[in-house]
Amino acid sequence: MNRLHATKDFWLAALRADGPALVDAVAETGPDRGVADLTDELTALLRWVRATVTRGVTDRPVPDAPAPDPAPRPEWPEALDALRREITGTIETLEALDPDFPAWNWAPQPKRAAFWQRRVAHEISLRRWDAESVAGRATPIETKLAADGVSEVLDTWLPAGRRQGPDDLRGVVQLVATDAAHEWFVRLRGPGIALLDTMTILDTDDHHARAKATGTASDLLLALMGRKRTDQLALAGDPRLVQALRTG
Repeated sequence: MNRLHATKDFWLAALRADGPALVDAVAETGPDRGVADLTDELTALLRWVRATVTRGVTDRPVPDAPAPDPAPRPEWPEALDALRREITGTIETLEALDPDFPAWNWAPQPKRAAFWQRRVAHEISLRRWDAESVAGRATPIETKLAADGVSEVLDTWLPAGRRQGPDDLRGVVQLVATDAAHEWFVRLRGPGIALLDTMTILDTDDHHARAKATGTASDLLLALMGRKRTDQLALAGDPRLVQALRTG
């Protein structure tokens, strides 16, 4: 596995690029074909992140009491404006926080604001791709961001138990990003999973890949996140092992 060196500045730059592009695609498409749901869900998520990440504590947030009646969906111009404001506000909030600022997260990782600076950057990039897909003009996720997104799936989503693929398989999967000079080795042990760094770990197990998936970093990430089929990648070996890495 090649080392990735993403930073707060890197993730915030991605947010500043993908946030407006997402709003443009949503505005172009209008409230039809699921875009209204995407807009409402993302607006609520960003509002929650802003409230959670600024608490300065690492304990799990107390769930809000359910509203007695669901609030009516806002009219489309108001919903679009709310999304725009939440994206802008979230960027400002994350920009103001030191990456080491204490902040709860749902993964088996240090409870720091850096988690959310990374997570929101990837969430916005994927939602941007979703909205552009509906508009019929999806563009790939930027190469370095997509490579970091693949790493996020492997070091965050899967260890946190957010795996959607089969969990009864054993073997080693090699992922190769053709445009990013990155590769990842992942060992599946049934429900268990280990991200291997073959450059530094002494391990007597055979690292020979039982499955290999090759594609651009964007295509690898979109496949792992359920946006593309794994058979759209160049596959070798048992394709079920690649499908076992899906988290979306």
